[in-house]
Amino acid sequence: MAKRAILMMAYGSPNTLEDIEPYYTDIRRGRKPTPELLHELTERYKAIGIGNGNSPLLNTTIAQAENLEKATGIPVYLGMRHWNPWIREAVLEMKNDGVDEVIGVVMAPHYSEMSIARYVQNVEDGMKLHGAEMNFSFIKSWHNHPLFISALNEKIDAAMELFNKDEEPFVIFTAHSLPEKILLNNDPYKIQLLETCDLLSEMADIPQWSFAFQSAGRTEEKWLGPDLLEEIKKLSHEGVKSILVCSVGFITDHLEVMYDIDIEAKKYAADLGIHLERTASLNAHPLIAETIKDILEKDFNI
Repeated sequence: MAKRAILMMAYGSPNTLEDIEPYYTDIRRGRKPTPELLHELTERYKAIGIGNGNSPLLNTTIAQAENLEKATGIPVYLGMRHWNPWIREAVLEMKNDGVDEVIGVVMAPHYSEMSIARYVQNVEDGMKLHGAEMNFSFIKSWHNHPLFISALNEKIDAAMELFNKDEEPFVIFTAHSLPEKILLNNDPYKIQLLETCDLLSEMADIPQWSFAFQSAGRTEEKWLGPDLLEEIKKLSHEGVKSILVCSVGFITDHLEVMYDIDIEAKKYAADLGIHLERTASLNAHPLIAETIKDILEKDFNI
């Protein structure tokens, strides 16, 4: 009988301030960040209140993996795309443990050739590197699963308590921007994001909302927009005074949420006279494990 396992994957994050340079060098495919960029990144990690540079992403992903293992009764291994523990290390661990059938899931609900597909490639590269002969399949996306939408809805309900009774915040849904060139290949990323927003706005009964991208890379190519700050400025010109940001594309607290929204966007909005709040991240919300479990049962007969 085949020995099955689940491989949970996430982006990865530096564990110390000293890790920031090699971490971003890996993201940039071997190109070190300039001294100016490294300084800025270091200050951003310090600004989110974590003195040693450690973001919560790893510990939260470990908790997510524990929840999923408990929910399914199947061993869950953990691999990161850009830092320890690496995906290739998880592949070797599974091989040594005799796993011959593995299902991968990325802690990002929306599919893109520039995101999820690269995790899949990392797994396949790891299998080739270690001579691991495992039957590998993966969950492509889970952006429209009712349990995932319900979890986001819970966070929206809770965040509304951050506003005064006379405030009716305009909701901006966000996700990480990607290079605009993905649209040339009919990449489903943006379509899936808007589908999530449609489902969530209906469940949460949100009358006024828009969608914006955030945290675009610093390259010369054009990235998907509008940018979150641009959207805030536009709404300011329209007289909006209260905004709730709900980052549907990010599951876990990390730099792009804790700095880009909580510090940068909030200050930008305040300077325009806008009260801006953010929905709490799902992090290790139990409905994430239940979402993945349901997909495994229905699509993979587990």
